[in-house]
Formats: sequence, C-alpha cells, structure tokens
Amino acid sequence: MMRTLIADDEPPARDKLVRWLGEHADVQLVSVACDGISAAEAIGQLQPQIAFLDIQMPGLNGLEIAAQLETSTAPLLVFVTAFDEHAVKAFDLNAVDYLLKPYDKERLAKALARVRTRLDSGENRATAVQIARRQTNCGDRLLVPAGEQLQLIEVQGIEWLEADDNYVHVHSRARTYLLRRTLTDLLAQLGEQRFVRIHKSIAVNLSEIQSLTPLFKGDFEVHLRGGHTLRLSRRYKDAVFARIGR
Repeated sequence: MMRTLIADDEPPARDKLVRWLGEHADVQLVSVACDGISAAEAIGQLQPQIAFLDIQMPGLNGLEIAAQLETSTAPLLVFVTAFDEHAVKAFDLNAVDYLLKPYDKERLAKALARVRTRLDSGENRATAVQIARRQTNCGDRLLVPAGEQLQLIEVQGIEWLEADDNYVHVHSRARTYLLRRTLTDLLAQLGEQRFVRIHKSIAVNLSEIQSLTPLFKGDFEVHLRGGHTLRLSRRYKDAVFARIGR
C-alpha cells in the first residue's frame, strides 16, 4: 500500500483526487489537507510515502512545503497546478510528476505508475527538497511546532540552534522550539551564510554575536545580544573569526 497525502485548497479538485485515488487498490489515503500548514503538519505526523501538493495554497504553497521538509524522510512529491509556469518549475524540482489541471484519470494513472517505479527503485528523495530550497525563500521563515500545530517564525529572530540527537532546539528570544530535524539538514535549509557553528552541536546566528571572551586552551565564550553565553570550541574558532572579521 502506498501511504498518500493530498493537499489542495479547492474542494472540487480535492474531492476529485480523493475519488480517483480510491479506485486504485494499492493507494492508502492517510490525510487530506486544505492548506499548506495543515499539509506540513500531516506530513510530519503521518510520514506518507507520496504527497500530492497543489502549488497555489494559502499559508504555504506546494514549493514552500517541499522546502521545509527533512530530506531524509520527505515523501515522493507530485505537484498539482493550474499554471503552466508552475508545472515547469515543479518538473525542474525533480518531482515524480506534475498534474496540470484539469487532468483526467488516464493522466493520474500515469503519475501513479511513475510513483510506483520510484518507490520500487528506492531512489533518493532528497533532490526535490534541496532544489525547492534554492527556488524559494525558505531561509527566511521556518516551520516550528507550537503545541499540536505548526507555525512560521522569522529566521532572523533565531538566536542559536542546539542539536540533541535527531532533534534541534531552536532558541529565539521569545521561546524555544523543538524540531525533529538534524542540525546539518536544518543549516542547509536556513543557509550557512546566516549561521555559524561554534560547536559540533551548536550553531549561532551571526547577527546575534555581541562579543567574544578568551578562555583557556583556545576556547572562547560567545556573548549573545539577548544575554546568553555559549562556548566556542577551538576546533571552530578559525571559521568563526573568519566570518566575523577578526
């Protein structure tokens, strides 16, 4: 069974896809979302193998959803669009396929055939996510959990990132959020030009560094504008100094 998610803000288009996918015995529909935030929440919670994403949706569009996904767990993506230029962009993303509205059952069947082939091949799914990040402003906003829901926060308001196994604590001045992500993948999304590692498990927003104080054996204290103090490991000292011009 192919665990499948649908995200589309247009009820007729959503209902049609639900009906037509229901005619395929190997498709298990695990979630139907009507906006981008809900779709991202469902992908994170349910881990579908395939996601049919409408490109034009409120909150987050289909490309922005793709850009926010963890590369190692992202589903295979099929973009749905009524706009030719977006269809081309979706194809460039290395999505499995794109469906140009209005499509028919035969066109959907071809898309599902491509999905089956990709699932059988075990092909790397990260490419579409990585390209989506380059095509969107995903480094400006980050989806974070707030209770049982997700919300978008401005990346410029993040002070530092702290890895904890397969999780990352995202520290902002307002509060701390816990993401099920790797620090390496999160930095790839947010952009290495904005953050710098000061320890193997900690990266700091460069704009938040106020001063550095030397310690023993080449380590430093990093004082942030918000009042927090972190440890700069000597292993990362040269890279940090190069970034801040010391």
